[in-house]
Amino acid sequence: MPTEQQTPAPLPPAPRTHPVEALFSRGRLVAIPRKEARREQLLVHLADTLFERERSYTEREVNEALLTVHEDCSALRRYLVVAGLLVRPRDGSSYRRGR
Repeated sequence: MPTEQQTPAPLPPAPRTHPVEALFSRGRLVAIPRKEARREQLLVHLADTLFERERSYTEREVNEALLTVHEDCSALRRYLVVAGLLVRPRDGSSYRRGR
């Protein structure tokens, strides 16, 4: 009596991950992502690439760094602060890398 060969069930598709570089064109951020998870991925990338951990920055320095990638530096700065990736004292006199 012939035996049926069972084929293994197909694996579920792997979660799609999009590299953060896909958000950029010629070194410039095309748009700030609306989806929170994707925006978080971008913010972590910006914090890691634009700001040193043990350094203090003025607001002007933060803006200048962010302007190298996108014209809406105030939105990016605000997102970075809300995410805890940049921290500042109440008076807003300086910024430092957070988490």
